[in-house]
Amino acid sequence: MMKPQMIPLTKTLIKTVIEPQYLDSINLHDSKRSDFFQEVIEGLEDGILILTETGQKVHANASAHRLCCQFNQGNFNQNFVPPAIWNVCKSLLNSRYLFPDKLIILSDEIVLDKSNVFRIRVRLLDLDRFEMPCLLVTIENQYDSLKNVALTEVKKFDLTPREAEIWFLYRSNYSYKEIATKLYITINTVKKHMKNIHTKRQASISCN
Repeated sequence: MMKPQMIPLTKTLIKTVIEPQYLDSINLHDSKRSDFFQEVIEGLEDGILILTETGQKVHANASAHRLCCQFNQGNFNQNFVPPAIWNVCKSLLNSRYLFPDKLIILSDEIVLDKSNVFRIRVRLLDLDRFEMPCLLVTIENQYDSLKNVALTEVKKFDLTPREAEIWFLYRSNYSYKEIATKLYITINTVKKHMKNIHTKRQASISCN
């Protein structure tokens, strides 16, 4: 059996003097990094919500706060999570006992109207800095995501302003009839524009 190695006292003393300076530089670096990530999280369009297993709010970025207020009709505090979100969280908490060795991510949709469709994703966080496991909830406005995709396609297919309007609505799952009603045009006009859009799409695909 190997004997434990004795550390000279002088080495320990020297280490004690030098180490605080090194740790200070690390703490400063970690602080700046923490501020950077905080700024990134706050700037995200998606809502980021961290909850305890009992539904207490640990953190909510600006988007999450705004969206939860919207789901709760203007009310959001750390003791009240929107039921649609908490139901997904409870499902995850219940299922983790069935699959203890698996990383489980559950998702669901919250549909308020055509322009407000949200994808909720929940996963378990088990980080050393937390005394107990927490839930990471992301809230994505699918309408905004589709709008961003449609905007890219508008440029890619070189659509006219009117075609762009129609394409935005079409990509947001509006029917031809709904598009016609919303834009105060006839269904035949919608069909005509959609035919032109599909022609441009095919031309773009052929070029690539």
